[in-house]
Amino acid sequence: MKSLLLLVLISICWADHLSDNYTLDHDRVIHLQAENGPRLLVEAEQAKVFSHRGGNVTLPCKFYRDPTAFGSGIHKIRIKWTKLTSDYLKEVDVFVSMGYHKKTYGGYQGRVFLKGGSDNDASLVITDLTLEDYGRYKCEVIEGLEDDTAVVALDLQGVVFPYFPRLGRYNLNFHEAQQACLDQDAVIASFDQLYDAWRGGLDWCNAGWLSDGSVQYPITKPREPCGGQNTVPGVRNYGFWDKDKSRYDVFCFTSNFNGRFYYLIHPTKLTYDEAVQACLNDGAQIAKVGQIFAAWKLLGYDRCDAGWLADGSVRYPISRPRRRCSPTEAAVRFVGFPDKKHKLYGVYCFRAYN
Repeated sequence: MKSLLLLVLISICWADHLSDNYTLDHDRVIHLQAENGPRLLVEAEQAKVFSHRGGNVTLPCKFYRDPTAFGSGIHKIRIKWTKLTSDYLKEVDVFVSMGYHKKTYGGYQGRVFLKGGSDNDASLVITDLTLEDYGRYKCEVIEGLEDDTAVVALDLQGVVFPYFPRLGRYNLNFHEAQQACLDQDAVIASFDQLYDAWRGGLDWCNAGWLSDGSVQYPITKPREPCGGQNTVPGVRNYGFWDKDKSRYDVFCFTSNFNGRFYYLIHPTKLTYDEAVQACLNDGAQIAKVGQIFAAWKLLGYDRCDAGWLADGSVRYPISRPRRRCSPTEAAVRFVGFPDKKHKLYGVYCFRAYN
């Protein structure tokens, strides 16, 4: 009985000692043990945040320090943000701050800053988001010999679409695939983006490159030419192939655009060159494949008229399936890559907003 009473008294005294050693944030108490536990703790309140191209986003990150271990202002706190890549040995520098000294790197210059909502707030604000901003970011806080990290994923609203050029299917190495997506106002898709698209119903029987260098394809309706009729639905994985010599299609990703996508009302059908000029005459440019997919998926654009696009393909977007206009499914219908000089179609244009 005496031993139990002594144990209780010791526990109370130790709890009183720790009660002076915490940081209070919105009624949230973080206890840090000075002797054996961490003296610095970094946390992200959300593991994933969502936005879209052109938007602004805050990547949450806060740190909690043990004041008895560091004293007051003896060590300067260093905050560093990096972007993680598919190669876990490589990180892309984004932003570094230590006291009044701040530095921004690469394409993030002029677009990122610390939120600074409180003394322990290391959250990073990214403005005017680009397609390349998608991914996972690491927040690292360093004080003296102590450091800790937290990881936040930035997801973008958008659409994944399969792509192959006029040359035909399976004609792109990895580097050409990257450029093909960029040419169509898109970037090469990640596995997570393709997986989300598959969960949303994307079914495509041709293998394509992904951003990590793997080759995969999504199947929602198993069938003989696509891995077998008796297989389960899923994202089929061909594995990793030679980025220079291996040739496949590609899966691209695009998001919201800042402009107007539209079908040009014109008195006659047009050759490809006439279509390009007609858009220019209207103060616009001939639209890209990524723009027709974004208009269809994100804006519900629906038009049962086949029209030229910048890559020389002819397509039309159907969001309301009906007879003679994609009767079985909502989709961007692909007519093909017709002869540019002799075949006549309408044209889809894009006018960017300043």
